[in-house]
Amino acid sequence: MEKLRVHSGHKLFGSLKACSSKNALLPILAGSVLSEGEVTLYSVPNFIDIQKMIEILKSLGAKVTKFGDIIFIDSKNIDRFFVSHELGKDIRGSIVFLGALISRFKKACVSYPGGCNIGSRPIDLHLKGLKALGVKIVEEHGYLYCDGKDMKPTTFTFEKQSVGATQNLILASVMLNGKTTLKNCAKEPEVVDLANFLNRMGAKVCGAGTSQITIYGVEKLKSVNYQVIGDRIVAGTYLTAAAITGGDVEICNISPKYLFSVLKKLAYCGCNVVTKNDKIRLTATNRCKALQSITTGVFPKFPTDMQSAFLSLMAVSNGRCKIYERLFDGRFKQVPDLVKMGAKIDVNCNFASVFGVEKLSGADVSATDLRAGAGLVLAGLNADGYTTIDNVHYIDRGYDHIERDLSILGAEIERIE
Repeated sequence: MEKLRVHSGHKLFGSLKACSSKNALLPILAGSVLSEGEVTLYSVPNFIDIQKMIEILKSLGAKVTKFGDIIFIDSKNIDRFFVSHELGKDIRGSIVFLGALISRFKKACVSYPGGCNIGSRPIDLHLKGLKALGVKIVEEHGYLYCDGKDMKPTTFTFEKQSVGATQNLILASVMLNGKTTLKNCAKEPEVVDLANFLNRMGAKVCGAGTSQITIYGVEKLKSVNYQVIGDRIVAGTYLTAAAITGGDVEICNISPKYLFSVLKKLAYCGCNVVTKNDKIRLTATNRCKALQSITTGVFPKFPTDMQSAFLSLMAVSNGRCKIYERLFDGRFKQVPDLVKMGAKIDVNCNFASVFGVEKLSGADVSATDLRAGAGLVLAGLNADGYTTIDNVHYIDRGYDHIERDLSILGAEIERIE
């Protein structure tokens, strides 16, 4: 099992390009099965989740070729609509194949999705939306058996905003004959990027980024060359690392509007934040001031995927911060390891009270999920001595060699056996 070893004492300086967004790429990869031509995706990072989605595409019959960071997907000869438990058990994103396969074949058989254990992550909104479109669903032996031969356009209102369910319903509706209206939709940038990708192939998806999305069905989708948006969580992680260590860091290939709530918090902490076009520059000269509170929510509110990084930041900031996790009930799993490193954190269900200390101390810790693992890396950047993080495979699900990126900015971090 590989580990990351971090040594503190280094301020971060320099410029880094944010990789393409994992959370945008996953539904786009699923959506590629709808093209009658070839899909070309540029600047694709080597995340484990991306590799697993490509394995699923190949299992369906797609021809996938990779040259460097460019991926070519030929789905013309796909003849299968089955995603096995073995391929889907480790990745949450596999559920979006449901909408794509139903759209193409009017039937699908997909295993229940896996992914990080960060609390309850039901797929009931996905299934309710598909049933509203006329899909008959049988849940049996860990699989979802879907029959969409009687599908028809409809108007459907989500009980609450869900990124994955919104994306699944878009994929399921793009080739239906007629007009489908989705209400109370997720507004995340990754939803907008999926709509832009599909529209470039000839789909007619209107209103993405707002609470109401309208889809006018088309008969077929064509070839496309597409550049996915930058990863706002990766960018936010590295900006938070600069806030923890001090220094002057510029992150490129990321729209500042995607990180507005995060940048606002970093500015409140005392960091100097400057944005221009697709660049964000953060300068931190002093120890950060603790925020009064952080409450996670759906976009454009503070993202739950940034909460773990900010938990580490607040652990070494001056003052006390209250953190309210509103989306998941398992987002504080790194707290025991942070306490082991000297942090002062009290947790009660989905609420954490953080009393900032001036310095943490290095320790052997373990990633329990993707974002918690990244949070421990950031904590290690501030801890006296060495911090060793195992279960690196979790971190690799959303960061393309985090040690390489942070080393470019001047951190002392390496991957070890």
